[in-house]
Amino acid sequence: MVADTIRNSLSAPSPVGAYPHARKAGSLLFLSGVGPRKKGCSEIPGVQMDKQNNIQSYNIEDQCHSVFENVRLILEECGSSWENLVDVTVFLTNMKDDFASYNKLYGKYFANNAPCRTTVEVNCLPTPIAIELKCIAVLDD
Repeated sequence: MVADTIRNSLSAPSPVGAYPHARKAGSLLFLSGVGPRKKGCSEIPGVQMDKQNNIQSYNIEDQCHSVFENVRLILEECGSSWENLVDVTVFLTNMKDDFASYNKLYGKYFANNAPCRTTVEVNCLPTPIAIELKCIAVLDD
């Protein structure tokens, strides 16, 4: 692959591993997993940690708003848009407690766009977050 297929956002938080925010392949943009962290900040919206860095509590709605905003930032800086999303995979760490709130917010954010969606529960994510999105979008012409 040609190096210019790698895309990164200056506004979104840096990836937590050795991967880009996104990659271009033909007319598609594939986003790496996107979580709710904010750029330049180690705190995670809606998460309260104890002194041993264990999650004391979290607010899934705060995390949803933040992760959706991070996806939007990456899409726009990398040549696409929210409306161009065609597939979204959502990873939740607590389907039983969080699905209803997440699904309600997802419906509001995607009221004018209905990408394909898969939602799965995972045991944990690489950082103390409760939600992560993996997305595919069509690039703007």
